[in-house]
Amino acid sequence: MTLSRATTPEAVRRLSRKLRSRGKRLALVPTMGALHEGHLSLVRLAARDADRVMVSLFVNPLQFGPQEDLGSYPRDTRRDLGLLAGEPVDAVYLPTGETMYPEGFAARVTVSGLDSRLEGAARPGHFVGVCTVVLKLLNAVEPDVLWLGQKDAQQCAVLERLVRDLDLPVRVKRGPTVREPDGLAMSSRNAYLNPEERAQAPALFQALRLAQAAARSGERDPGALRALVSGHLAGAPLARLEYVEVVDARTLEPLARVAGDVLVALACRIGPARLIDNVRFRVAEPGAAR
Repeated sequence: MTLSRATTPEAVRRLSRKLRSRGKRLALVPTMGALHEGHLSLVRLAARDADRVMVSLFVNPLQFGPQEDLGSYPRDTRRDLGLLAGEPVDAVYLPTGETMYPEGFAARVTVSGLDSRLEGAARPGHFVGVCTVVLKLLNAVEPDVLWLGQKDAQQCAVLERLVRDLDLPVRVKRGPTVREPDGLAMSSRNAYLNPEERAQAPALFQALRLAQAAARSGERDPGALRALVSGHLAGAPLARLEYVEVVDARTLEPLARVAGDVLVALACRIGPARLIDNVRFRVAEPGAAR
């Protein structure tokens, strides 16, 4: 498939309006490149849901902290474009840092509360960068639907609130986490892992599944679920757990009791890779309406 391309906000807005002519619905899949099956699964979901699909490729410097991996983050635009050419994609937005953040750029966007927990606490300023770049993408592309991946559950919650609070005319939809056969969530940062590290990485999802199974078997103490996760990861000596939290999946508030719409989320370092993962499930209290 021949992909239309744009590199500036003005050009992508013209392209978007052409794609949306005659009542066509446009979906946007924002990415930082280094595409994998998780990204491509979102593209396919978007294509089934809308008439036209656009993918953005932009490594956003605003969401990286000063000691994070901005310089080493994997980049291969030619490979990414080759993958997208085989998918139901109509256009690609390829902004540069200069066009996205021209000299003197000073605006920042925040979602107070949701952006200060979990990843927000571990990576101060991260979600300011995410919200700022996504608002700029939405303003330039003007999509009808924004597709995000559940692996970044907090990012989904933050951006859903951003869209709701600012009355943005776009629907936000989530695609499920896509995993390797051994359960490891697909991530561009998996490429950092050497064979020994990669062999221990599936312990993250195994630990989350243990917590989920315990909750479904009646465990209601969030501390017990956190202990299950950290205990399992102790058996993977290369894994350094940064946090594991049991929170309300919508508000991200810590749960005093495991009930309702539950998210168990973690971040872990394995070698040079910082990996995140989560499981989301519902726990009904006895007698609650189902």
